[in-house]
Amino acid sequence: MSQKTRICNCNHTMPLDGAAIGAALESGPLPVATQLCRREVGQYLQTLEGGERIIIGCTQEEPLFREMAEMKGTVAPLRFVNLRETGGWSAEARHTTPKMAALLAAARLPDAEPVPEVEYTSEGRVLLLGPARRVLAWARKLERQLQVSVLLTDGADAVLSGHSWPAFSGSQPRVQGWLGAFKVSWQQSNAIDLELCTRCNACVKACPEGAISLAYQIDLNACSTHRDCVAACGAVGAIDFERVDTERSGQFDLVFDLHETALLRMHQLPQGYFAPGADEGAAALAAMQMLELVGTFGKPRFFQYKESICAHSRSRQQGCNACIDICSAEAISSVGDHIQVTPQLCAGCGACTTVCPSGALTYAWPRASDLGEKVRTMLAAYARAGGARPALLLHSEEEGGALVRDLGQLAAAGAARGVPARVLPVGVHHVASVGMDLWLAAVAYGAVDVVMLASGAEAPQYLDALAMQMTYARAIIEGLGYGGISLQLLHARDAAELDRALEQFAASRATSPAHDAAPGSAGTGLSGAAMPAAGFHVAAAKRETLDFAITHLARHAPTPQDCITLPPGAPFGTIEIDKDKCTLCMACVGACPESALTDNPSTPQLRFTESNCVQCGLCVRTCPEQALGLTPRLVLGGQAKQPRVINEAQPYHCIKCQKPFGTLQMVENMVNKLAGHGAFAANPDRLRMCPDCRVIDMMQPEKEVSIFEVKRR
Repeated sequence: MSQKTRICNCNHTMPLDGAAIGAALESGPLPVATQLCRREVGQYLQTLEGGERIIIGCTQEEPLFREMAEMKGTVAPLRFVNLRETGGWSAEARHTTPKMAALLAAARLPDAEPVPEVEYTSEGRVLLLGPARRVLAWARKLERQLQVSVLLTDGADAVLSGHSWPAFSGSQPRVQGWLGAFKVSWQQSNAIDLELCTRCNACVKACPEGAISLAYQIDLNACSTHRDCVAACGAVGAIDFERVDTERSGQFDLVFDLHETALLRMHQLPQGYFAPGADEGAAALAAMQMLELVGTFGKPRFFQYKESICAHSRSRQQGCNACIDICSAEAISSVGDHIQVTPQLCAGCGACTTVCPSGALTYAWPRASDLGEKVRTMLAAYARAGGARPALLLHSEEEGGALVRDLGQLAAAGAARGVPARVLPVGVHHVASVGMDLWLAAVAYGAVDVVMLASGAEAPQYLDALAMQMTYARAIIEGLGYGGISLQLLHARDAAELDRALEQFAASRATSPAHDAAPGSAGTGLSGAAMPAAGFHVAAAKRETLDFAITHLARHAPTPQDCITLPPGAPFGTIEIDKDKCTLCMACVGACPESALTDNPSTPQLRFTESNCVQCGLCVRTCPEQALGLTPRLVLGGQAKQPRVINEAQPYHCIKCQKPFGTLQMVENMVNKLAGHGAFAANPDRLRMCPDCRVIDMMQPEKEVSIFEVKRR
């Protein structure tokens, strides 16, 4: 699709070089407007007349531009790029032309293919649960807009009568599910069943101790055993102190948890579940949000799962548990030898895909290939515009994007320096979704620094995982001699803190060695030559992208290596084998999900392909002889992709047909362990037969032995 680009210097508040930007975009000089949203709006309206995609270098007036496009009836797709707060308003504004070219180049990319959606349907059935006083107050406020039910979990003095919504009482409430499909269960601990109670108050009057409140909760500490209330209730039968079946449950679309301490404690709560605690302001905000959650809603299916290469488990032996351990939404569970991701609970953080060593879980919003192409395009345009030593600032589109915009506003007012000229902001749905494959690909494309911005909204385990993944990536980069490249995790909760963090980052990097790999940069590496930008495209398969990136970095490494030692837990490595213990039973081959361990059909031989190994440990746990161990490392070059023999033995031949069926060590171990077994005690030689001969021998009738043969023996 052809495209038109319109840029504006926002009333002369930021410098724009339309000719240089156009040259970097390979589209010819770009006209620079001064008031595109006001005095020069005619230029914009004229642009709408064609059917081309329109890219506008302004997000401040996006609503106005969209409204005018709608009034004009245009069908042209619109894209808006923030050039102002990301660099135009900064202390280094005069040097931001390469950055602006990079941002506009990314906007010119084709739309990514759509991903499947996860659908929610809510009819507004809300359960309010918690202390009676709070629950009943909020039930009265919401009963006209939502289908209210209440679950009272204490016996506080409150008036329940006079309302038609379903009311329950109980203890030990448990919540499962998501928007439109919550299941709430509880124990019917109160003797009064509120579903049967007619609110006649006969029991309240009959109780001499005053143990029954107008919320129809019985204070068992005050109650005696005379049971006048049971008699007063009569045929209604709502009061039963001897109730056996106390388990209760219900289905709801929304849950309003008004306990001071939330029932659900995970970092990422399910959609449709609100737990404001004791904060009435937060409760009011939650109530407003619930009113909007009636109808049918959709969200992207954030992940893709390839079961065949999942290293979670084999034959009930646990291997990799990384995705289950890290998920802050508790959306991932173990199901047999594989995992199951509940898409309705998945919040799209993508941390599971970052820590997945095999690539069985991949992120889909955006796909790795789409984000990789965006990064590659930005860095290429940045280089064409004459930029040097580019740094990527990966941030969440919501929280991180707000910090970047606020920082630009502070810089415009002179209260901050703003985003440095060489720092290219890249928004993603969640920073935890970007891992080592894309970091190393970015370095191969020419990035000097890859910086992840943590805004404080992330689950703590996500930051730990990103830091650990950076440890692995740094070991590779530093092992190859790239002293001028850095991977960093930046923390900032507000714009002022972000400004200080970026200033400290810029100061620390100003004293670092020049980037060994920046294409076209003035700095050279230890090899004396700049590394060319890689030409590969990020693949859908994580391990494939890692292979592309590492191969490129190794080919141009200042200090070439055959092998790099990696920290424990890294997803690359070898297997150490104790040949004295190994019987070549091949249990490890059957357990390996990545085909890193294979056998040889022709001879007893165990082979290992190191590039396939993800260090999941399934082989170690499966080995009956405890003969295997893991060693994290990265072997470079073609040898890692070639299978090598790590153990072999001469085949053992069947004592009857001479067919090879095992190894001498394996057969002797089997004889030693099973010779006393009832099935073989009478004829231990059967253990030295192949399976076919063993069956034949067992089916043959026992030979009769004469008394003379016995004496002779």
